[in-house]
Amino acid sequence: MNIEPGRCGRLEQALRHRRDAGGKCLVPYLTGGLGDDWLQTVCAAAAAGADAIEVGVPFSDPVMDGITIQQANEKALAQGATPQRILSELRSVVTDIGVPVAVMTYANIAHHMGYERFASSLADAGVSGCILPDLPLEEVGEWAGCARSAEIETVLLASPTASEKRLQMVCERSRGFVYGVGLLGVTGVRSELSESATRTAARLKKLTDRPVLVGVGVGTPEQAAAVCEAADGAVVGSAIVARMLAGAGPEGVAELISEFRAALD
Repeated sequence: MNIEPGRCGRLEQALRHRRDAGGKCLVPYLTGGLGDDWLQTVCAAAAAGADAIEVGVPFSDPVMDGITIQQANEKALAQGATPQRILSELRSVVTDIGVPVAVMTYANIAHHMGYERFASSLADAGVSGCILPDLPLEEVGEWAGCARSAEIETVLLASPTASEKRLQMVCERSRGFVYGVGLLGVTGVRSELSESATRTAARLKKLTDRPVLVGVGVGTPEQAAAVCEAADGAVVGSAIVARMLAGAGPEGVAELISEFRAALD
């Protein structure tokens, strides 16, 4: 299924631009509200070669995430991070960094705020896309409608165990890109790339012209390059958040993102 680029939102346009020019897409994940310099880290990530940036809005029970991002969530929440505060602060940099931003959080936050209000808040902050990993495909309709009205691209996750029929449905409903989940389990750095990562990417590529990126279990530049033999790009989270937790600062995070960028190029 071919999709006219002109009908795409800003997130998808940016990823298509990289892909159609023969490159591979890099989307780093950063925990919003983690440390006083998190906004500077967002800016540094963009300057280091990210095609888009995924900002996590901390939640107390991040069921998809492993220990690294759980610790980052807990620390950010203890430092006073809230959805409203993160979006308000993001607004000050989003228009200047030159790449689109997608927010990743959990359905409870969007539901508590109200889907329409949450989508409008994202749009007001200059955010282009949203990932709600615990919102089932069968229940995404109400949120997707509110997001579409606010011109927010709803990125859906594709499981490595999903049937072809279900993957097709995910591809048809996803906007921005299709997020292929690299392995069964939670986020985190692994010593080796799971075989399911490239297999899932190859299955999705047969079903959609929308950019296919793989995340979860992609923790090193070498693993990102390997998964991009089948995928259009990689989402990298835990390895980057670990540097934030270690106090590496914007420069340290940018250095790692530059290594991923070099591997993909």
